[in-house]
Amino acid sequence: MRYRTLATFQPEKETRIRRTLFYVPGSDERKIHKSISMKVDCVVYDLEDSVSDNKKGIARHQVIDALEASEHGKTEKAVRINAVGSGLELDDLNLHSKRLQTIVIPKVQSAKDIQFVSRMIDVVAVESQRERIRLIASMESALGIMNIKEIATADPRLDALIVSLIRTSSRKEMMFPRQTIVNAATAYGLQAIDLVCVDYQNEQVLLEECKEGREFGFSGKQAIHPSQIDTIQRTFLPDPADVEKAARILEKTEMFAAKGVGAFALDGKMIDMPVMKWAQKIIDKAKAGGMKIPVMTPRNETE
Repeated sequence: MRYRTLATFQPEKETRIRRTLFYVPGSDERKIHKSISMKVDCVVYDLEDSVSDNKKGIARHQVIDALEASEHGKTEKAVRINAVGSGLELDDLNLHSKRLQTIVIPKVQSAKDIQFVSRMIDVVAVESQRERIRLIASMESALGIMNIKEIATADPRLDALIVSLIRTSSRKEMMFPRQTIVNAATAYGLQAIDLVCVDYQNEQVLLEECKEGREFGFSGKQAIHPSQIDTIQRTFLPDPADVEKAARILEKTEMFAAKGVGAFALDGKMIDMPVMKWAQKIIDKAKAGGMKIPVMTPRNETE
């Protein structure tokens, strides 16, 4: 059975699954070449911190070539520009590529940073691509966290919030900003992407961070090494039990909708619009991750 997105809450724009945001230095030709064939939800070509000042120009040319490569498949293609106000952001935004899908804005302090980049897209981006380009805001300061509401509502292009703060291995000092970002993202219909695991050679630490982030409500995590990708993408998949439950909910939703019923009981619990939205999100994420969606067998369930 195919489960269609319910028309009553179908999003205005296509949902992009971002379990992993994988950063690739724009100045490293070898790593760029390897990234083109990687199976990852989102690859972010970096023009900022991983690129020295004397290689910014070379990096921009190499990133354009990487964006134009056709081997990416379903991977979302993003670029992290230099911070607004750095004096480098204007050259970064002049990336004339029809394949650019997302811009990551670092060190966001206020709504003005988001709005500036959005206005520039309307001016310099390839015209046929302008409506498709999304923005991701990287929160890297206490001021940014304090301005989270105005940032989260700054522009319709904004699609996700990233936590990018200096942290200790315990992550205890990061609890407030991380949960603040998850709360804002949930409130305003955005994705929340968790911290980078800097201990990239320790898979156990990475798995622990992934599970914690998922429990906090993050939809994905940043990655800086190819070995992190599989663990992150696997951990941020829905639980099989949740997928089965969601499939049943959507099946019954369609059945009862045909009868003009908006809410119904399933396994002794009320199923209404918020639960239907949850079920649709679970199925969408499961499909994007290549999970098998169960075909439900008929049951004698009543309203």
